[in-house]
Amino acid sequence: MNSEHSTGNGESKHHSVLDTLGLEITSGVLEEGRVLTLDSIQERFDVSRTVARETMRLLESKGLVVSRRRVGITVQPAASWQVYDPRVIWWRLAGPGRDSQLRSLTELRIAVEPLAAAAAARHAGAAERARLVELATAMRPLGEAGRLDPFNDLDVEMHSLVLRASGNEMFAALTDVVAAVLRGRTQLGLMPDRPVPEALDLHEAVALAVADARHQDAEEAMRLLLSEVRDAMVPLGAPGGR
Repeated sequence: MNSEHSTGNGESKHHSVLDTLGLEITSGVLEEGRVLTLDSIQERFDVSRTVARETMRLLESKGLVVSRRRVGITVQPAASWQVYDPRVIWWRLAGPGRDSQLRSLTELRIAVEPLAAAAAARHAGAAERARLVELATAMRPLGEAGRLDPFNDLDVEMHSLVLRASGNEMFAALTDVVAAVLRGRTQLGLMPDRPVPEALDLHEAVALAVADARHQDAEEAMRLLLSEVRDAMVPLGAPGGR
């Protein structure tokens, strides 16, 4: 099992240390150039040397720090971060730069997902086409009722399926990125209390266009859907935001 996703009391403490430091680095509390040590991490969080070392290894794998002999563990500039890493996305969405991060990710989605929807309309299998229609149909009553958690689960599945069904491995590789932003914007209170009717209509339009192999309609419906998502984002500090 990947150490980042293991469970248990020790791993729970490990995740707490990792998330605390990740948030502090991505929010600027631990600024670029700051030098950390394993000793200081052990003392601050009351963890073992093993936990401190593994935390630094994971932060280094995400580009947030770099470890050098006789220098220490140095916080890296934002340009070095693995910005497609789902955990880095989460930290940035949870910090003071969340509006900018959400905007960047939404712009990425606008650039990619309409083309993925058009490709899915050309290449998806029969089961994938049917599943997209099932998902969009099931999302409507959940959205209208404001049941955001189950709605979000289906939303993640639908957009992930479109990316995979495109037949383009580069689009499919963005599945975790899209899932991270979809979950983050809901769990962090960055979207309205319930989807607007237009968004529900457009989810169905995407699904039906893909199911009917109408690639131009699928591309346009996805572009309109993501434009609506961008316009519906709740700014930090606004009612409904956090």
